[in-house]
Amino acid sequence: MGLLNNKEDTMETQNAGIDYGMGLSNIDNDTGIRYGVISMHEVSDAWCEESEEGMVYACPYCGEEIEDIDTDLDEQTCSHCGKSDSTENWYADSGSFTFEDGNYIAKQFADDTDIFITKSPYYTLCNFCSPCAPGAGYIMEQNKNGVKAYCFGHDWFDDGKAPYKVFDVKTDKEALCK
Repeated sequence: MGLLNNKEDTMETQNAGIDYGMGLSNIDNDTGIRYGVISMHEVSDAWCEESEEGMVYACPYCGEEIEDIDTDLDEQTCSHCGKSDSTENWYADSGSFTFEDGNYIAKQFADDTDIFITKSPYYTLCNFCSPCAPGAGYIMEQNKNGVKAYCFGHDWFDDGKAPYKVFDVKTDKEALCK
């Protein structure tokens, strides 16, 4: 086996890795496209400008977290432990960042720097993620024999070009940068 001489050679791996999700998790069942995972550091400016912060509330008894509570109610009941308490006693913390615009759905959880792209007009071909994101594709590990995973388009990157190949979900044709 020869040395890798250029970027195109790095896309010639034989195996996309292990699907730890066994075809059941981190996949869009309608399209068969995997959820894409990318570090927020790859798209930091665009992500910081476009995503919105969400709050996570936690039960004061068992600590079970839920994304949304009805803050108009005087009292909340935990779906996990069944105990009720005044809404003001449920503690809130910044829980996640989300971007939804009709074309994309992407989310970054507070304790993780990775963004999960669960809907996009684009996909790329890449390797599976490690067991910590079973069934998802790590879009920065390009592989022309890899799995389809949702990704951000070229416009999400400072120089107007994604660091991976971008394909249109509807046409399966490569989307070129402008």
